[in-house]
Amino acid sequence: MITKSLTPLGIFAITACLLFPASSAYGHGFGMDTISDVSVQGKNLSISVEMPMYFENDQEGQITITATEDETKENAKNVTFLIGLFHKDTMILRNYFFAENGVLPIKISPQPGFDNFVINGEQDSLLGAWHGTESNPVEIVGPLFTSGGLYNFEIEIRTIDEPTNIIEDSGIYNADLSLIETISFMQKDSGDIDVEFRSKSYFDTVSNFKYNPESKEVTFEMPFDWSEKQMSHVPVVHVETHFPKDFVEFLPPSYSAYVNDIELFKSSVSIDDYSEENERVVHLVLLQDHLRYMKNEMKKSYDALPDNMEFRISTSETTSFPLEAYTKSEDFKVNLSWDPMKVEPDVPTNFVFTIRDGLTNSPLRSSDYTFVIIQNGQEIHRVSGTAQVGGEFEKFTFSEDQTGPTIIKFENIRNTGQETEFALVVVPEFGSVAMVMLAVSLIGVIGIGRKYTTFSLIRA
Repeated sequence: MITKSLTPLGIFAITACLLFPASSAYGHGFGMDTISDVSVQGKNLSISVEMPMYFENDQEGQITITATEDETKENAKNVTFLIGLFHKDTMILRNYFFAENGVLPIKISPQPGFDNFVINGEQDSLLGAWHGTESNPVEIVGPLFTSGGLYNFEIEIRTIDEPTNIIEDSGIYNADLSLIETISFMQKDSGDIDVEFRSKSYFDTVSNFKYNPESKEVTFEMPFDWSEKQMSHVPVVHVETHFPKDFVEFLPPSYSAYVNDIELFKSSVSIDDYSEENERVVHLVLLQDHLRYMKNEMKKSYDALPDNMEFRISTSETTSFPLEAYTKSEDFKVNLSWDPMKVEPDVPTNFVFTIRDGLTNSPLRSSDYTFVIIQNGQEIHRVSGTAQVGGEFEKFTFSEDQTGPTIIKFENIRNTGQETEFALVVVPEFGSVAMVMLAVSLIGVIGIGRKYTTFSLIRA
């Protein structure tokens, strides 16, 4: 056994920067980012980085990095990773790790009282790479996972196929993961009484939080890099704003929200009065195509793109339902709602939808479709039908074990091969009443992709 001292690593409560629509962080308590199109000696690989959402009460957790060959769908052999970990542009560690079967597990043992952290495991004599297996992973012990924000993994492949097949320049690839962070902010209401707001960020650190009792608005900021290189690794930005249910002056039926003075889609803003007994939660969820849309809008009025997001949440008296989703070509639009509003396992749910012309919004008669429900990458339901008058419904009953990430997909609309999808996620940490996030793929105007998001509730 070899023990090696390292400098402290400030990380806590990890979840992936992606919630939707790829590998969801929710449902099973893990976050994952996948790097595609990794080219190494004529092979194309995919590398995934997977972590727990939380290291609660200093309990052990595990990071798993996996390299898979795209052609064979099998794990790569004898892979040596050179892994650099960065936070706020500061390198935290840079070490070699070896995975004989392409799977590198790293056991994390948080110890807040330690001044430094150590790596426990065996090292090879070639590159000094730490060896880990699923039954005997490399272990990092110390004051880990103690601060929030966005973390970047820089990953290089230094060997593949054979342990001695050293690759000098395979390229540097990046996986981005963020740490769930909850911060409390005391603010004054219109009567000069203290009100506790809480901000829960699944992306980066929230700062400069303010409530304005005159305009009845909440504002706050978050660092954000609007470059395409960075945005390509950010499938979703998700922020929750919590406040007491008895705070009546900020308890309207709905809200409008803005980022850098650009109004968010109505379906990006949702109200959850069920997850917390005494709190209302306002969710803001921006998918990658939302971000690109906002970036394009900012270019029209900004001389230089900012280095942050400035959020503004305002009270509103209007609501929007049903949801809408365009196919990529914008030839077709799907409206979707559901009944009952509160979807419960073992209770039949009607998914009511209308297939419309994307240009005229008219219902399209005799529209063929295939309705698919997917969980954990596996289909749990598939049925084909025809919406004779453009509108139709499909009934499905979720079982008690059918919670977590769920995709509702409309395939081969009108036999054109075009499709759109809705991604639902039951968030188990929300308790007996779990919230479902519904991410709707939508291609927006002027060729800019949009993905609308809303929420419903499922009892889990």
